[in-house]
Amino acid sequence: MTNDEKKNAISRWIDPEERVTVQFLDAPDLNTEVTGCTEQLVDLSIETQVTHMKQHLSIPLSKVELSEDFSHYTRDPDRPLEPSRLKLVINEKRPSVIY
Repeated sequence: MTNDEKKNAISRWIDPEERVTVQFLDAPDLNTEVTGCTEQLVDLSIETQVTHMKQHLSIPLSKVELSEDFSHYTRDPDRPLEPSRLKLVINEKRPSVIY
């Protein structure tokens, strides 16, 4: 899949009301908001163990694989319910969270 195809697939998930799943080698199934996407980077806001604190990351699209997460569904009540949501697989360890 090219970076342009990844950008098009990810861009429809840029919505503060929706979440995607991110999977790192050492941290699977993280709830994440996609805050932006270009031809080179995807910007993520990952939930942490501290309430109301998020980890903001920019990941190169070349390191991202796209999949579907069938264990979650869409949240926005104004949209039609979808039985799955986007899953981003990153074959690296999650960067450290600095509090």
